[in-house]
Amino acid sequence: MSRSYHIAIAGATGAVGQELLRVMERRRFPAGKLTALASERSVGRTVEFRGEKVPVGLLRDDAFAGVDFAFFSAGATRSRQYAPAAVRAGAVVIDNSSAFRMDTSVPLVVPEVNAGDLAEHKGLIANPNCSAAILCVGIWPIHRAAGIRRVVVSTYQSASGAGARAMAELESQSRDVLEGRQAKPEAFPHQIAFNLFSHNTRIAENGYNEEENKMVEETRKMFHAPEMVVVPTCIRVPVFRAHSESVLLELERPMRPEEAREILESAPGVRLVDDASANRFPMPVEASGELDVLVGRIRQEPGNPRGLAMFISGDQLLKGAAWNAVQIAECLIGTARA
Repeated sequence: MSRSYHIAIAGATGAVGQELLRVMERRRFPAGKLTALASERSVGRTVEFRGEKVPVGLLRDDAFAGVDFAFFSAGATRSRQYAPAAVRAGAVVIDNSSAFRMDTSVPLVVPEVNAGDLAEHKGLIANPNCSAAILCVGIWPIHRAAGIRRVVVSTYQSASGAGARAMAELESQSRDVLEGRQAKPEAFPHQIAFNLFSHNTRIAENGYNEEENKMVEETRKMFHAPEMVVVPTCIRVPVFRAHSESVLLELERPMRPEEAREILESAPGVRLVDDASANRFPMPVEASGELDVLVGRIRQEPGNPRGLAMFISGDQLLKGAAWNAVQIAECLIGTARA
């Protein structure tokens, strides 16, 4: 008889928490018991899992007794505060925040890229930044085949990256603008409807914002390539769900687009969408709800046989968050499958 697991979700009522529940149902994850946790304002609500309503309890140090896997998606502050208690209680913590990603003692994992790093965990595993996760799934197969020296990437990041409130703001602002009313930014610092703007995180001394620096540091860590050059520009766009990325790679050896397509067509976690005759390439509307990352628009950099351009779309709430976390747990219990 196969074992079932006691699962806790910290941040169960948020956008990623809700996706975690749906993904576990979709994947038939062997969860025998669910503990739903959140902040005081959500206590008393319920979440639905496998047709049953589960009451939401308070996220606190003593909430993890008997828990096998604790998925944290309640922000970096709460992860730092409560994840150590979950580990002490015997749970394996899979944390979706930025709290532990660059801690050298904590594996940062995308299973298609560096599942082997899971063997080094000490009860705590970090889920990467959504843009980094989507990028790495798309370019890792090329890196394995030809080595990547340099990545220039521009992101087109959806409202879902900022949570449920931001998605609601895109919807309400779009209605306001179309009906002649002024858009009122609240979740975002600028109007998101019919607009785009530089990712709304603090600009560091190096001129890159926090999101861009995460992409640099996390890609290097997961690839075990500390010298890899990564040059990101992260942009918010008026798309509800799924991030897209325009990518230019400089490789160690020449690679033709035909070879890249052949490699990506059989790569785990990738769906090749590259139909030039129909002008059909990855789109966020088609990536939404998909576990795989869509990769296409593959072409040579003019005059540079080592340069390869491509376009990527991936669901920020799934591969960029909830699905990657559940996939990590599947690897740990030996049930990972396509």
